[in-house]
Amino acid sequence: MSAYSSLLRTTGVARIIVAQLVARFPFGMLSLAFLLHVEQVTGSYAAAGLVLAASSVGQALAGPLTSRWMGVWGMRPVLILTVIVCAISVTTVAQVEMSVPWYMGFSFLAGLSTPPIQPAVRTIYPKMVNSKQLTPLFSLDASAQEIIWVLGPVITTFISTQVGTQWGILTAVVIMAIGGTWFIASPEVGRVRIPRSKRKIGQVLKRPPVLLATVVGFLLIGACSALEVGVVATFGHSGLEAGIVLGILSLGSLAGGLALGHIGIGPWALSRRMFIVFAGTTVACFFDGAVSLSIVLFVAGIGIAPALTVLFAMVSSSVKFSDTAEAYGWMGTGQLIGAALGSAVAGVLIDSNGAIGAFWAASALAFVGFLVPLLGKRWHPDLRGRDASPIPDTEPIQVLTS
Repeated sequence: MSAYSSLLRTTGVARIIVAQLVARFPFGMLSLAFLLHVEQVTGSYAAAGLVLAASSVGQALAGPLTSRWMGVWGMRPVLILTVIVCAISVTTVAQVEMSVPWYMGFSFLAGLSTPPIQPAVRTIYPKMVNSKQLTPLFSLDASAQEIIWVLGPVITTFISTQVGTQWGILTAVVIMAIGGTWFIASPEVGRVRIPRSKRKIGQVLKRPPVLLATVVGFLLIGACSALEVGVVATFGHSGLEAGIVLGILSLGSLAGGLALGHIGIGPWALSRRMFIVFAGTTVACFFDGAVSLSIVLFVAGIGIAPALTVLFAMVSSSVKFSDTAEAYGWMGTGQLIGAALGSAVAGVLIDSNGAIGAFWAASALAFVGFLVPLLGKRWHPDLRGRDASPIPDTEPIQVLTS
């Protein structure tokens, strides 16, 4: 814990962590809020899953683009534009009753305009701390973000069930406006300039560690998304059980991140952590009570934040600084495509097999997520005792000779 306390004493670190957490907090609410709202309006989990999938596809397409835009126009202009468009699109979903295709359209637009806060802050971090502090900072960030997933589902479920599903969405919009403004106003956002990348878009995926991180992130978040839909289907939207169980899943992730964050990242780190997620998710298929599910999903959660920490460090250590934002954008795209696939497949399986179908989907995705880094170990950088900072950008130096 001394590493974390040292980090928090570093100028600006605590402020930027809290600001970006508040700015990203709505996205721990919106997927569940959309699910509850659209299912209530349409009466179909499959329809709700399609709407979530549309949002995730929009985010997936936006990730690399908006990340590169920050290198062209600067962080603040891109963040301001996306916060405004996203807030308007999400408000429309909450306030206007539409057919499923229209819900999908506005959900897609909301995803397309998701503010690129995560790529921005991941790019800022290496400029705020020394090289030895970077991996613990990634771990602290991955752990702290679980607060979003602990409180987000509980707050969303409470507001949606006690006040109305549209108010669950509108609450997220208000937090988006407040958190986005706070993050954009942070001095570090104006101080750090992302160099314009000299590579064509997508070239960064040719680096095996970046591709491996993107694929595993796709599978990990796909499993988590399917779990979320399955938990909601198990308990319905008439009480707080679904939000509490999902909050405990995230609490397990928070605990795992803090407990394992100081451990060196070796070539087996990712497969080991994904195995924890797979084991807990598979055991969850055999339980449907709130207490028993909470226990096994807490165990599954122990591997989530540590796995994300490994993914962040893999990407950071494998690319030039000018490519970090795009690399994180692609990693986010993989995760969001996984969320789209997980929620859509889970929704279809729930309609045909009941809530257990979503847990089957989650277990299958988590298993492949364990298998991929196991088979791709040779592409996994060994960061034990190594610097996880990005590769410096260099320019050719002209030498004068007499």
